[in-house]
Amino acid sequence: MRNFFRKYSPAFIASVIILGFLLILSCMPTPLDPEAQNLMNRFQPPDWRFIQGVHPLGTDFLGRDMLSRMMSGIRISFFIAFLGTVIGAVLGTILGYVSAKRSGLVDETIMMMVDIQASLPFLIIAIAFVSMFKNSFMVIVILLGFAGWEKYARLTRGLSLSALNQGYAIALKTIGASPNRVFFRHILPNISSTLIVNMTLNFPGTMIAESSLSFLGLGIQPPYISLGRLLGEGRVYLLTAWWIAIIPGLVIFISALAITLIGDSFRDLLLD
Repeated sequence: MRNFFRKYSPAFIASVIILGFLLILSCMPTPLDPEAQNLMNRFQPPDWRFIQGVHPLGTDFLGRDMLSRMMSGIRISFFIAFLGTVIGAVLGTILGYVSAKRSGLVDETIMMMVDIQASLPFLIIAIAFVSMFKNSFMVIVILLGFAGWEKYARLTRGLSLSALNQGYAIALKTIGASPNRVFFRHILPNISSTLIVNMTLNFPGTMIAESSLSFLGLGIQPPYISLGRLLGEGRVYLLTAWWIAIIPGLVIFISALAITLIGDSFRDLLLD
């Protein structure tokens, strides 16, 4: 542990501080109504004086306070990315275990689904999915959960097959333990660190995927606000009101980078 903090403390501590600040900001109540419009205050630039009546991050094309919209966008984007990551992890882990437990047709079918999922670009799947269903909040969450399940399935299958051939698993099966008990009570705790590291590394990808969908108009719809939606709304005003798009884009970049660095540090800590 001492060597870990000695070697990785700058990036790890900076990432934790940045991510903690964003999480605290997302949990705080917004200073103004994010949807309150004031056409007299359209395109006001950022004002960092933090006094009453000014907008620290400026206003958008409808005069809405960008700080309040950013706080709501961070909250929604993080929440959706978290739910999508958890759904993908649970689904992939279960399917990976089923594939490792059963050979033959079941294993081949699941692995074929994994190969198909890995070979198709996510945006193509998303467009097809959204065209069949309305892009509501839950549809987007489920779609993002399906976006990365194949990574967990392949990882769980490989680790489970390796663990089932080790001595403790063979001994448990010899004394009559069921395969489900062996996996959930003994194998899963042993491979959980690898799965957790994969979740931390997959979280930024899920967040960027949601931002990409919202940027294209296929993701979160009003009244919900996400960072990708803010970025998409501001792209047409880059030359006249740069802050509407640049600030959400910077938050997406910084948060994804911070979470990735934290995931790398966890990987070095848990898997060394």
